[in-house]
Amino acid sequence: AGEPEDTFGILVDLTACVGCRTCEKACAYAHELPQPPEPESTGDAQVPLPRRETSECQWTVVNGHQTSSGEVFVKRQCMHCVTPACATACLTKAMTKTAEGPVIWRADKCMGCRYCMVACPFGSPKFEYDSPIPKIQKCRMCWEKLVDGETPACVDFCVQEALKFGKRGELLEIARQRIYQNSGKYVSHIFGEHEVGGTGVLYISGVPFEELGFPTDLDEVPIAEHTRDF
Repeated sequence: AGEPEDTFGILVDLTACVGCRTCEKACAYAHELPQPPEPESTGDAQVPLPRRETSECQWTVVNGHQTSSGEVFVKRQCMHCVTPACATACLTKAMTKTAEGPVIWRADKCMGCRYCMVACPFGSPKFEYDSPIPKIQKCRMCWEKLVDGETPACVDFCVQEALKFGKRGELLEIARQRIYQNSGKYVSHIFGEHEVGGTGVLYISGVPFEELGFPTDLDEVPIAEHTRDF
């Protein structure tokens, strides 16, 4: 749906993220989800939150990672792949790639097979196992806001400007400029430019992505290409 360079995406600059987690709270508020947990206090110090994954009630999470360059905070959410494996695996087109770029789930078409969960290389779709009328939940890149010409909530409320919203082609150019104009600040890699055929959420970092828990063994070919003939 749409040309990959002309669909919307988000650039995440990990060198600018301070771990304030405002994006988590903005996402929860915008989608009427439970507010994320707060760190517990012990005396004058706060106990860091344990490493968390996205869930059916929290579509974006920020985790701290101890790296060779100190602590680095990473925002994780659905990657909104250019050729999404979840949508390819969906028999009813409940999971679909929109013309604007976000990958969304439509309840009225879902038959509950959960193949999207198995297919996703990033583990993004989550199932409401405790609900009598379960849904698949994941980040939608605030698709409803995009249609109305607005910006995703997480980007709107990022006080450090670690998140930038725009057309994917423009975000790639910005990422390349930052890398090449700031020698030594960034590793020479835009995560999401080529992984599994490209993603709508792109990352640049000052440390290698393998130190941050990113899957670095992904093919550059979309997963759908491996099953196209079959």
